[in-house]
Amino acid sequence: MKLVQKQFLKGSSEFEIVDDSVNIRIRSLLREEKISVILAILNPEPVVNPPLLEFHSRVKCGPLLSLRIDEPNATAFNVFVDQLKQRIQQEYNAFAGFKSTSAPQGLNGNVYDEPPEFDETGKNRNKVNTKPIRIDSLDETIQMLNQYLDSDDIKPLLAALETLREHPESPQSFEQLANAFDNLGPLQGAVLTYAPYVSILLADDPLGN
Repeated sequence: MKLVQKQFLKGSSEFEIVDDSVNIRIRSLLREEKISVILAILNPEPVVNPPLLEFHSRVKCGPLLSLRIDEPNATAFNVFVDQLKQRIQQEYNAFAGFKSTSAPQGLNGNVYDEPPEFDETGKNRNKVNTKPIRIDSLDETIQMLNQYLDSDDIKPLLAALETLREHPESPQSFEQLANAFDNLGPLQGAVLTYAPYVSILLADDPLGN
């Protein structure tokens, strides 16, 4: 499933759903950029920010995927978005070990959603974990972050993950992880790309409802 959007003199953007990711290729006269976003970390309900339709992370973060509304035409756009939303939910359920739920409503059911309102500290997550901690997933998360990101830049997050691995039942360990992620700033997107299990743990609603 692919969507191609072109702008006169500005190049083109290609979005293709492949396996568990959406691949993005941005072409202009001077450069070409390729990005891959793991579907499981995205919220299946997009937010309208005219002229864009934005898919945010399941945890507090900026938009990870932005599409120009109704381009190249409304039919192709809606078909792609509906398929994208369905695949996002399926991949999240598979990754988190949940049984399949009904597919998200079509685009017309959510295009007027507003971005979440954050409190004055910029955090809107209730730092209470209701999901079982998977030690094997924590091990993989720590390994991926050490391999692909500068450990000095994410040292508090790595420390929080290590603490949670040692004390998976501790509410304080989970709160430490949530606070460490909140303090990452622009690095949040990179962390979620290489460590989607962080998104699973910190998602407000594990079923995406």
